[in-house]
Amino acid sequence: MLDTVQHHAQPHAGVPPNHVAEEFVETLRLAVPMMLTQLGQIAMITTDLAMIGRLGEEAVAAAALAHTVYFVSFTFGLGLTSAVSPLAAQAFGAGDVRRIRRSLRVGLWAALLISLPMMASPLYGEQILLALGQMPRAAALAQHYLNGLAWGIAPALGFIALRGMMSAVNRPQAPLWITLAAIPVNAALVYALIHGLFGLPELGLFGAGLATTLVNLGTFLAALAIAGLREPFANYHPLARLWRMDWPLMRQLIAIGAPISFSLLLEYGLFSSAALLMGLISTAAIAAHQIALQVTAVLFMVPLGIGMAATVRVGHAFGRKDPAAVKRAGLVAAVLGVALVSALTIGIVIGRYQLGRLFFGGGSESAATVELTATLLLVGASFFIADGLQTIVGGALRGINDTRMTLLFAAIGYWCVAFPVAWVLAFHTGLGAVGVWIGFSIGTFVYAALLILRFRMLARRLAE
Repeated sequence: MLDTVQHHAQPHAGVPPNHVAEEFVETLRLAVPMMLTQLGQIAMITTDLAMIGRLGEEAVAAAALAHTVYFVSFTFGLGLTSAVSPLAAQAFGAGDVRRIRRSLRVGLWAALLISLPMMASPLYGEQILLALGQMPRAAALAQHYLNGLAWGIAPALGFIALRGMMSAVNRPQAPLWITLAAIPVNAALVYALIHGLFGLPELGLFGAGLATTLVNLGTFLAALAIAGLREPFANYHPLARLWRMDWPLMRQLIAIGAPISFSLLLEYGLFSSAALLMGLISTAAIAAHQIALQVTAVLFMVPLGIGMAATVRVGHAFGRKDPAAVKRAGLVAAVLGVALVSALTIGIVIGRYQLGRLFFGGGSESAATVELTATLLLVGASFFIADGLQTIVGGALRGINDTRMTLLFAAIGYWCVAFPVAWVLAFHTGLGAVGVWIGFSIGTFVYAALLILRFRMLARRLAE
């Protein structure tokens, strides 16, 4: 049976594409479902905030604080489970079915084991927020939300591991359908548990967090069932001997995944510091920055999806020991990403005032904030492209297991360049909020350039 499955796996790993055009098609085929899955996740988060907004401004502020505590904790597990994708993709490229199965197994074990200590942070969120100087009322409300949210960490990470395996074998559609089905279920469940409909108890913020946990559990179980029962996943027997720990591969997963986690934390820390810098400038600066950042988050799903596809395509080529295809896959993903992000950026620049008015209205009292939002989106045009590049090339480097240098480059680009330049431009040249965004653009370009040089060097080394 194993021989049959290996024979089945090889055509999908395929012979390296003979034409760049074919690589574009294959990358897009992987990237589009991944982009849409990420947008589905944003849709659920946005729905949650909209539902919580009906409870009042205090509840929204508490949810924002809760998400800050939750995300810092969640990121540690996110990097580890994200490493399933390159490991499984390399195994798929090499036709090693057993290693595909082992990659998923260590990813699921990592999700379970890391989630246990990770839950400590959300469950003690109130004490953390009070230590950071937050108001007692806001911290207490945030804890209500976190009490429901914390239990969903393990299934959320498990879903990411399963999604990584499915994408690695060229089947990213299943996680997309699961996510799309989860959006209305999530909305109904959040609303019902907040307000106590259909005989359910009225749980307020705790209900919103609990609903997210239940949806995370549902998406994980759905993905697990599809992996175990539906072809082509069932042909790999991905759930066989799940109880066995694979320490050698677990060490490799940690070696790849831990730097990813810390890189994400460096990036998250930079953007958290941006809000603090804006707070030193003005209330309008905070508001404009938040909206510009929200637009960026939606736009970011495009390069993120392409970056995930780059990990898979480069991983396939690396697994079958084809250095020319490694280089081609990375180059095609970068060109495709720049082209798509540039087109979207032009649209944002053209509609920047309309975007500002969408959030702040068209009244005279908000005219200055709309103007500043539009200016930040204009300045952000270069940042969007640089951020897209670093995401895609970083994804390509994951495909060849190179994540430690990415961590070093993130530290250089974000904290040795972006933050100091943003500080100087904002407070010592009179540029204010615009200076912060210029500084971030410069730092992100430095980061992207270092990643590109690194990928070119490694691709050349593989070819020798």
